Amino acid sequence: MIGYVRGELLSRGERGALVLTPGGVGYEIRLPASASAALPARGEVVEFYVHTVVREDAIDLYGFSSLDDRAVFETLLGISKLGPKTALAILSVYDATALRGLAAGNDPDLLARVPGIGKKSAQRIFLELKYKLDMGGGPAAMPAPGGGATVFSDALAGLCNLGYGEAQAASVLRAALDEEPDLDVSQALRQALKRLAKDRA
Repeated sequence: MIGYVRGELLSRGERGALVLTPGGVGYEIRLPASASAALPARGEVVEFYVHTVVREDAIDLYGFSSLDDRAVFETLLGISKLGPKTALAILSVYDATALRGLAAGNDPDLLARVPGIGKKSAQRIFLELKYKLDMGGGPAAMPAPGGGATVFSDALAGLCNLGYGEAQAASVLRAALDEEPDLDVSQALRQALKRLAKDRA
């Protein structure tokens, strides 16, 4: 898989850039809006950390200015029903740092600012993103006010939005909170998802 490309910028467009490597191979690389806007003049040297997506009919390269942005892109690809085009659209609105800050908060509607993402999808992506970015070393989510009852109800709603049955989700959550009563919503979700994964194994 191609993980890094450095070469001469041949052209730039709405989708990204065409880069000619010293070996004479030109790569078309799709870029988030921030990286595309920062492209230099034609003929200048550019470099990108690349994630390669192999499909039946094509091989697509997605380029990023930093390893952190690429890592967050790959985290986004791990979210159910979220493809590379949507992941790139998200990173065109929020870079890695901003996205971690968003996941640490409690406002999923911020993701609805991304073109192509509605409110329902924003809530689903937000819950998975909060869980997955925490697991990847992002900042811990802020605890929800209101104590254990709010944590339970918010986490339960989150699991139901992810497709789990209410009875199963409630049982797993109660077990997690009985064991660790001081969990916040994000931590409760994480522990519940771990237990659900073990039950499926």
